[in-house]
Amino acid sequence: MSFDNIRQRYEAAGQGHLLQFWPKLSEPERTSCSPNSMPWTSSESTAADNAGKDTIEPLPEDAADTVIGLPEKEQEWRKIGLQAIAHGHVGVLLMAGGQGTRLGSSAPKGCYDIGLPSHKSLFQYQAERIARLQVVAAEENGSPAGSVAIPWYVMTSGPTRHETEQFFKTHSYFGLSPENVIFFEQGTLPCLTMDGKVILETPSRVAVAPDGNGGLYAALRSPLSPADKSRTVLSDLAARKIQYVHAYCVDNCLVRVADPVFVGNCVRKQADCAAKVVPKAHPAESVGVVARRGHKYSVVEYSEISPEQAARRDARTGELAFRAGNIANHFYTTAFLARVAEFEDELAFHIARKKIPHVDAAGRAVRPAAPNGMKLEMFVFDVFPFTRRFAVLEVARNEEFSPLKNAPGTGSDDPETSRRDLLAQHKRFLEAAGATVAEGVEIELSPLVTYAGDGLSSVKGKKFTRSGMVESVEELDALV
Repeated sequence: MSFDNIRQRYEAAGQGHLLQFWPKLSEPERTSCSPNSMPWTSSESTAADNAGKDTIEPLPEDAADTVIGLPEKEQEWRKIGLQAIAHGHVGVLLMAGGQGTRLGSSAPKGCYDIGLPSHKSLFQYQAERIARLQVVAAEENGSPAGSVAIPWYVMTSGPTRHETEQFFKTHSYFGLSPENVIFFEQGTLPCLTMDGKVILETPSRVAVAPDGNGGLYAALRSPLSPADKSRTVLSDLAARKIQYVHAYCVDNCLVRVADPVFVGNCVRKQADCAAKVVPKAHPAESVGVVARRGHKYSVVEYSEISPEQAARRDARTGELAFRAGNIANHFYTTAFLARVAEFEDELAFHIARKKIPHVDAAGRAVRPAAPNGMKLEMFVFDVFPFTRRFAVLEVARNEEFSPLKNAPGTGSDDPETSRRDLLAQHKRFLEAAGATVAEGVEIELSPLVTYAGDGLSSVKGKKFTRSGMVESVEELDALV
């Protein structure tokens, strides 16, 4: 393509400034600046956050189910979910592109040790939950030992891809079969000036940033390897005959990976997309809620809800009307994931104003002291308005949600609260199985021992007086 043709394409998109250094670039640098390799299009460069001003309403009364206080329903859904897992119909998508920067670590967040007695990482805990669930599904459905597999699709970002893969290899995939752990990478989007111009990081390179957890959907269609452009996550799901997918974020130490209760509820309701939620702790909690926006399901950010709306109560139950706290924990059919490409261009970008390094008109590097541009993100929940059969399942916060967001010692959503919440849950598991745990005793139960309180019948009547961690039920006897 001639320089004049390239210039015309850039100028037509309102981005002619990107070629200001062209005469000084080497041939390889010019190749990287060609329109086909630039990570932007005219639609992307003019996109804006357009959530709209539609009326916001709470979820209809019949839109959500709950497991809280309904053990019979929970068991019914669990049975359906375990059957789907045993038949090989369930896969898992892990959104793990973030680094532990706020935790004082440059490593991928999934590598983080929250300070448990075992010092297991978040990745290891989640892998061992998958391993345990494969065993439970096989046992409860009469399948041969080792015959059940739950494929785990791990989405990284560019900066975390290599280190994540190496971490898994170093730890022998935490006991999972390597062919059932598939790594893929989220994409990037260009950074913009406040008036919508693409920013140059260097004379030959556009400033880009990860496209957010909503980049999941496009990443599912991207080649898993440059050597085989025909194989994608979507094609792999199809080849394995996976029908249902559980997706979640890496930073929740309580996440029930491939949760059979959630899967079973969604299968029973024939949902094509669903959200797991927790009740808001209080009206002013800074969390988005699943609600209705203009008669369509959506996640409404806390900043979009007035104090009066946040405090509104359901006249029948007395609970908060807007109480369905979003925890980035979702269900999809593979058919729905394949359909996202049909409406993806209609999804809005969300804007974050940031300090973005760039070059000035002379090509000199500039590190701004104040926000000078916009990073564009897509959110994983942006597809909710396009679902045909949407479902919501409410679960107990103390059993399923303890996010790791903040630095040690912050006092909320930090490593200490994650550790506290996980060990408190293990105590409840033992007590629910009929054991007594002495005051001040902390016992860590490996996920290989129990997925969600199962497999502990042998502890009935025992009193545990010593702290420790166990990798098998038999090891608990040493803590009596």
